[in-house]
Amino acid sequence: MTVISITQFQADPAEAEQVQARHAALVAAVRATQSGLTEARLGRLNDETWVGVWRWDSAASLQAAREAAPGTPAATAAFALARDVTAQDIEVLAEL
Repeated sequence: MTVISITQFQADPAEAEQVQARHAALVAAVRATQSGLTEARLGRLNDETWVGVWRWDSAASLQAAREAAPGTPAATAAFALARDVTAQDIEVLAEL
């Protein structure tokens, strides 16, 4: 079943370009080593609050990526800019 992972975090507005570049690098790194990531989006709620929305083909794919990613260069670089990180996973029950 499809899962959407929503990660919200704070970052310094002066680092906005780096946040975007490191997010793109993290997505590329995850896709290079893990299957199942079907969409990845990055948005902002305001100058400091960012939201990453990643769509996975299954909870198992998300779990495998979460086990593999920590400590990788791309994840370390991306999360070095983030603070107050929260994450929620949503099991998609219907797509209308």
